[in-house]
Amino acid sequence: MTTVNNNANLSSEQANNQLTDVANLSFEQARDRLISVVQQLEQGNVTLDKSLALWEEGEKLAQHCEDKLRRAKQQLEDANGGAGTSASGSDA
Repeated sequence: MTTVNNNANLSSEQANNQLTDVANLSFEQARDRLISVVQQLEQGNVTLDKSLALWEEGEKLAQHCEDKLRRAKQQLEDANGGAGTSASGSDA
């Protein structure tokens, strides 16, 4: 059982290290990592500590992806002279 706890601790440490690197991830990298985090949480076979670390990482990854998408949308709207605002509003 000690081995499992050590592996869980290593995974938590790795998750914490990845938290600091979120800002350097591309949208695709962050999205893929977020999918992995969600899958791990859904499996439910991780410790409480690791679950919390994964949850925190997932929150940061989701925010990072949202920020990237918001910036991309703004760039498109700026390139179209703001015309994208009304078009995106009618599509949603």
